[in-house]
Amino acid sequence: MTYPSAPLALTAHLALVSSISFGGFPTVLPDVRNFVVGTHGWMSNQDFADVFAIAQSIPGPNMILMMSFVGWKVWGFPGAVVSAFATFGPPSAMYFAAYRVWDRFRDAPWQCIVRHGLVPVVMGLVIAGGVVMARAADTSWRAVAVTITAAGVMLLTRLNPMWMLLAGAALGGFGLL
Repeated sequence: MTYPSAPLALTAHLALVSSISFGGFPTVLPDVRNFVVGTHGWMSNQDFADVFAIAQSIPGPNMILMMSFVGWKVWGFPGAVVSAFATFGPPSAMYFAAYRVWDRFRDAPWQCIVRHGLVPVVMGLVIAGGVVMARAADTSWRAVAVTITAAGVMLLTRLNPMWMLLAGAALGGFGLL
């Protein structure tokens, strides 16, 4: 399942998409899922959704952890380490340089325009990532119902998302999903 250039392909792809991920790595999840599941078949949709759920349930830099799991699946421990660095290395260097420029021109009028222009881009990318993850995880009518209910509750109330996570874990733990 893993060919010799798989680690290189995964590392290059993660470095590329992490460099263009406005609003954080979740904005490029649709592309990563397509690359890992659709193009190369390194994981199934269910495996990808499971890794996403595990990474989201653990405090800390969850997308770095998720890409480490993907790297582990492709190349074992070295793949996990390289995937983690490919996920946070390039954007960290770019953000450091961009911050230096941004801070230097902190009073420039174009900064407000850029901030307002990036808001809809980031919102659209985050929504696209959510849709892709829901489609990967919704393998039964019950899972679809839970996704729709959770989205509705989150949009209509100010309920802490942790309660939704615990409810989903309970439903899954009791075998109801």
